Amino acid sequence: MAIVPAEVLGLPKPAWAGDDVAMLYDMATRFLSEEIAPRYEEFEKAEMFDRESWTKAGEAGLLCASMPEEYGGSGGTFAHESAIIEAISHVGVDGFGIGLHNSIVAPYILHYGSEEQKKKWLPRMASGELIGAIAMTEPGAGSDLQGVKTSAKRDGNHYAINGSKTFITNGQLANLIIVVTKTDPSKGAKGTSLIVVETDEVEGFERGRNLDKIGLKSNDTSELFFNDVRVPTSNLLGHEEGQGFIQLMQQLPQERLQIGTTAIAAVERALALTIDYVKERKAFGKTILEFQNTQFKLAELKTEATIGRVFYNDCVARHIDGGLDPVTASMAKYWLTDLQGKVMDECLQLHGGYGYMNEYPIARMFRDARVQRIYGGTNEIMKLLIARSL
Repeated sequence: MAIVPAEVLGLPKPAWAGDDVAMLYDMATRFLSEEIAPRYEEFEKAEMFDRESWTKAGEAGLLCASMPEEYGGSGGTFAHESAIIEAISHVGVDGFGIGLHNSIVAPYILHYGSEEQKKKWLPRMASGELIGAIAMTEPGAGSDLQGVKTSAKRDGNHYAINGSKTFITNGQLANLIIVVTKTDPSKGAKGTSLIVVETDEVEGFERGRNLDKIGLKSNDTSELFFNDVRVPTSNLLGHEEGQGFIQLMQQLPQERLQIGTTAIAAVERALALTIDYVKERKAFGKTILEFQNTQFKLAELKTEATIGRVFYNDCVARHIDGGLDPVTASMAKYWLTDLQGKVMDECLQLHGGYGYMNEYPIARMFRDARVQRIYGGTNEIMKLLIARSL
């Protein structure tokens, strides 16, 4: 069931959600409802999607919507990516990892790739032939990206990559992986570089476990191992080595805003589902909605959801205009995901015992929400970043 935000909160459309964005949202909602939702339980049990779903998404125009048309994309902006991500959450198929592929992985190639790299990789990402991932986190380095140990040593016109990564979204399916490496470990952050690995073309690359998570079961999350993986030096993103940390810092605001997109859209779906439930469910001779406690709880949640949506819409408008600073992006990521956790908990409570049953969507939404406060930089890190601006 797709839930349009206006139906829940009664808000006017923001200026960035023009007719083309609305049409994309409707099209994405139809595709996800017809092609993905009927098979979603299958993907949850398999703990990953299949490549066919990615190819169909590419054919439907849901991959690389914000990439220029000359590179196979649709020529849109983050507003179009937001429409797709919101549709995913409103339909309730949150494990489909195309948001990361579209608005995290592809932008690195667009912003830092050479013309040759953009022409080589972006059209194949838009079609679904290439599935993207970015390998940042390591067993000993999470939010602290300066601590990565994976190395890339230059050997003639190739790099030899050695190291391991973990918690990598799309890790079982991805065949284009941007790897955060140290090209000069002696320089710390200034020795960090981003190197693209096409996994189908190299030796020494291994996928580890598809990790067993609390939620987002259908989104494959993996360990990756690089054992003398040789890639051409032309796979370096940027004109020179040592630019990786700067590149990461420049792109993290959009990643954090995307996490906020998922959060506010999930909040809206949870509210809509819960309002429907408490109108129908009866106890002590009246509907759950007729109890004052229910009314007050939902009044609070709707108010906070409205505040969250207005803030989110403002962040998107700023981002499209090039003015979303890292501090505001951190605020959006932390506050919206905290709100998501609160809303899921309260909505599950209003479902009573049925909320704890997996057959009700709110149970899965409760589980899926928990990681939002962890990845993309923990919410504690977000508060540190905000505090530095005071």
